[in-house]
Amino acid sequence: MRPFRPCAVVPTYDNPITVRAVVEGIRERSLEIVLIDDGSAADGEATCREIEVAGLATRIRFDKNRGKGAAVKSGFRRASELGFTHAFQIDADGQHDLERIPTFLEAAAEHPTALVLGYPIFDDSVPEHRKIGRRFTSMWVALEVGSRTAIVDSLIGFRVYPLDAALAVERSGNRMDFDVEIAVRMVRSGTPTVNLPVRVHYPTPEKGGVSHFRMIHDNVRFSVLHGRLCTSGCFQWLRRAVAKKA
Repeated sequence: MRPFRPCAVVPTYDNPITVRAVVEGIRERSLEIVLIDDGSAADGEATCREIEVAGLATRIRFDKNRGKGAAVKSGFRRASELGFTHAFQIDADGQHDLERIPTFLEAAAEHPTALVLGYPIFDDSVPEHRKIGRRFTSMWVALEVGSRTAIVDSLIGFRVYPLDAALAVERSGNRMDFDVEIAVRMVRSGTPTVNLPVRVHYPTPEKGGVSHFRMIHDNVRFSVLHGRLCTSGCFQWLRRAVAKKA
C-alpha cells in the first residue's frame, strides 16, 4: 500500500463569499487542494481564479455547470494524477467545522481503506425541511446497504475517500445524487466506513449561504436513485442466495 497522502477536493458553484475562507481554512491544516469551479458566474469564477493565482489550490474550471457529482469526480481524477491517495471532499459553502479536519485525517490514516463519513451536528440555523429530508434519505440508505450504522448520513459534503476505491465505482450520479450513490456503492463493494460527527452551520444569504437544491428536479432524481439502488440490491441478494444454495 502506498504511503498515506491526502489532499482536499473542493467543488464550488457560485460561492464567491465563502469559498476563499474555506480554502484558506483547509490550507491552515496543511492540505493541498484541488478546487473545481463548476461553471460559476463572474464573481465566483474571479474568486476561484484569485485563489489559484495566490497558489492556494490547483483549479479546474468548467465553462458550464455540470453538477456536483461531475465536479467531485473530476477532482478525484486530478488528485490521483497528482499522486494523492485520499481525497477529503469539503463543500465550499462554509457550512462545516474545519476544526474537524485533523480528526478526520487521523481516522483515514488509521483506516486507509475506509470511507470516512461525517454526520452533522446541527445548530439552530438548520431549516426544518433539511432534517426531514435527511431522515427520509437515511431510511432508504439503511435499506440499500442492509445496515443502519454503515452510513449514518449520506448527504454530507465532508468526507474522506480512499481514491482507488472511489475511482473504482462504475457508476455514480453527476448532480446532487452523487453523495448518496457513491457512498452506497462503495459500501456494497466492500469498502469499510468510519462515521464521525461534525458541526454544521447554515450561513445566512448575506454571509454567502446559498442552496442549489432544486426542490422538484432533485427530489425526483433522488426518488429514481433510491428505486434503482433498491432494485439492484434485491438482485444482488438473490444472486447471493442462489450461490449459497448451489
